Amino acid sequence: MTSTRIVSQAKFETLSVLRNGEQLLLSIIFPLGLLIFLAKTPLLTGLGVIEAGTDPLSIAVPGALSLSLASSAFTGQAIATAFDRRYGVLRQLATTPLGTNGLILGKLGAVIVVVLIQYALVFAAAAILGFRGPVDILGLFLATLFGTAALLSLGLLMAGTVRAEATLAATNLIWVLMAGVGGLVIAHPGEWGTVVGYLPSGALGDAMRSAIGHGGTDIKAIIVLLVWGLVGTLAARRWFRFE
Repeated sequence: MTSTRIVSQAKFETLSVLRNGEQLLLSIIFPLGLLIFLAKTPLLTGLGVIEAGTDPLSIAVPGALSLSLASSAFTGQAIATAFDRRYGVLRQLATTPLGTNGLILGKLGAVIVVVLIQYALVFAAAAILGFRGPVDILGLFLATLFGTAALLSLGLLMAGTVRAEATLAATNLIWVLMAGVGGLVIAHPGEWGTVVGYLPSGALGDAMRSAIGHGGTDIKAIIVLLVWGLVGTLAARRWFRFE
């Protein structure tokens, strides 16, 4: 059955991520490290992101979740898919009963499983550090859903059009830029903040910060993520190459 093949592919993709040391570092260790660092140091206060006396976890938790999602949906899947394409794995899988749609759904399933694991670890660590919310479940769900769609589609677009080595270098660089100046972890003031708010990283960060700590849903950010997801999906369907 097709569903059985998709589940098997998702399981394979998930185990590949969890057994890969570099992927674990990027997807789990770095986000948890960021959470603890922001929560236990005066960096956010020093940068003027929050006022003295404000709970830093209101920024650290959504920042860690956003970084986790970007690591799994964008960087991790782009690199893995690019090297599968380079070694001919994608071409072989596309000719099996799994098919191209099953392959994509399997990758999506793997991302969902890994993200759930990441979220569980981040929230557990946050609870230990004293985080008590508020959390808007609908806002968190929408940010995760459309953030995954946008970043995964763009990651697959890059993996299917650019050489594997270039994808490896570019996605890691983009990940750093998203975390540092792309609005993924902290909001940026002024014109730059306005610009990044229309990028996938900035919109995801805005949506997460609204859902966690503020207890609301940022409709504008969700719409931006939806548009990026549609654009990325259409572009990937048009230009993705299996060879």
